[in-house]
Amino acid sequence: MATPTEETELAREWRLEINMGTAEAPDWQLCPGVREFQPESEPNIEDASDYDGEGWSSAEKTGQSWKVTVKIRRKANKSVKVYNPVHEAIRLAHYAYGDANKVHLRYMNRTGLPEAYEGKGIPNWQPQGGEYTALGETDIEFTGDGPLTPITNPLAP
Repeated sequence: MATPTEETELAREWRLEINMGTAEAPDWQLCPGVREFQPESEPNIEDASDYDGEGWSSAEKTGQSWKVTVKIRRKANKSVKVYNPVHEAIRLAHYAYGDANKVHLRYMNRTGLPEAYEGKGIPNWQPQGGEYTALGETDIEFTGDGPLTPITNPLAP
């Protein structure tokens, strides 16, 4: 019996989806044009040392934050003068307040491997401009609002 070979993961194996529906009736749609994708999840670690440790330090995780940084190429239908609806939902949430400012998102391994997460993030939408030969790109940073929950990858077989 042959031993299965392992392959190196590629950065482009991430897929980002935005809920264009509601919490009760989700409508997950692909965020197209992703060029770069960087998820981060940072624990807050506090020193919990005391004399009982006999000189050894101790630590406790007391909180956690997360963010997802994405660079996209904007997509538009120029014949009817509209941008991609997922891109527009993110852009408009950037200018809103309260619940309208939070984007329900999920991201997962696009090949069906088990890594997948879901949460709500506040987008920071920053078009990049550039030279006359450049393509239109936008940097988006989603700052987590509440938990980032591991989920079953919806693309898993």
